[in-house]
Order: sequence, then C-alpha cells, then structure tokens
Amino acid sequence: MSTAPLDNIVIVLSRTSHPGNIGAAARAMKTMGLSTLRLVRPEQFPSPIAQARASGATDVLDAARIYDTLADALADCVLVVGSSARRRDFVASVSDARSAARQCVSEASQGRVALVFGCEMSGLDNDEILHCHRLAFIPANPAYASLNLGSAVQVFAYELRMAAAMGGGYDDTPKAAATQEEIERMYAHLERALTVSGFFDPAHPKRLWPRLRRLFARTRLEREEVDIFRGIARNIEALAQEAQRSREAQRSRASAQD
Repeated sequence: MSTAPLDNIVIVLSRTSHPGNIGAAARAMKTMGLSTLRLVRPEQFPSPIAQARASGATDVLDAARIYDTLADALADCVLVVGSSARRRDFVASVSDARSAARQCVSEASQGRVALVFGCEMSGLDNDEILHCHRLAFIPANPAYASLNLGSAVQVFAYELRMAAAMGGGYDDTPKAAATQEEIERMYAHLERALTVSGFFDPAHPKRLWPRLRRLFARTRLEREEVDIFRGIARNIEALAQEAQRSREAQRSRASAQD
C-alpha cells in the first residue's frame, strides 16, 4: 500500500486550549501514517499532558512547529481544507471528509496540503475560514454531532489513509499550483491596485475581499494564474499613476495660465 501522498499532508491545530488534545491528535496522526503537525498559538505546549496523551507518538510532538499566525502556518501550502461542522459563507465549497480526503491526496503531488482544525470550543472562526479553499465535515448523527478534537483528527486521518490506499494518489498531470503565500501576496497586490485606481475604498471595505477570496478559492489557482493577476494589478497601478501625472500636469498648466 502506497502512503507517499501522506508525507505531504499537514495537520494544523489552531488555538488549541487543552494540551491533551494536541497529544491525542498526534496519536491519531501516527496511527494513520501522518507525521507533520503544526500548531498556531496553542495555550500550552510543550506539555507533559500532551506527551502522555500521545501514547507513543512523541516523535510527532517533538517535530511539531509552532506559529504565531495561521497565515504563517499555511504559507507553503497549495490546498487548505478547513474542518467545520457548520456551513459558512465565503468559502468555495463544502464536502464530506471522504471527498475532501480524496482531493487532498490527489493534490499532494503539487506541494503541501493542509487540513486545519479550530479551537475546541468554537472551531474555526470567520477569519480562519478565509484562509481555506474549502470546508469539510464529518457526517455524524445530526442529533448529536459533537466530536472532540482528537476524534475529529482521527476520522480525517483515517479517510486520508484510505484515499491513499485506494489509488487516489498523485495526479499525473503536471501543474505548478500556487502556494498560499503566493496567493496572499496576490491579494495584497490587488488591494493596492484597486485602491489606487479608486475602485476600492479601505475606509468602506464592505464585503469585497471575502467575496473575492471565495471567487478565487473556487478555482485551484496555479502559479502562472497568480502571475497573470499580479500583472493585471501592475498595469492598473501604472495606469492610475499615469492618470495622476496627467491631472497634475493639467493643474500646473492651468496655474501657469492664471
């Protein structure tokens, strides 16, 4: 059974409140062949409680990296899937854990793929959701759908292993998928260009950027596509600067005539 795709899949735990859940997640990962754990602002880590709950998966904990922001933890990822039991606005698509696992395994040949879990009490918040290309849920009993963090990681890890085992492995079609860092830089560049052009007013943003993020998340952006949009942004900036110079020249001529 080939599990090579699993080497490129990252489990990200954001704002975890109890260290025991980090240990349980590490154990769930190791049983299914996952080894890369990233933690965003955990309340307590390292911790002997996490070590105890890991039950032998201490190598996963020892290799875990801690990040100040979710954006930093996802910077090198080409696909980001958020785990959420609730339907949210401004996300491209929602699927069950099995379908999401198949996509994760398929796209792991292009670069790092992240599966993100929010804090125990409230899950992913709206800002964290904006970093996800899609959401995935566990189709649990609707009358009692509560799963603790370790159990949720275990279910997703199992589905990832099954997807890898069933030959849903690497996509043979070569394509250079954009990393999340490259996409974030594109968003920042577009915001500057739309601001200088007068289309976007930072003082009254409304919901433009969440909607644009949802739009782009529907397409799995490739690096070449990101370059195209940044080229468009550069052209907008150049046109806006030329228009500004033209206005200043007209004012200068008008002042001279006066």
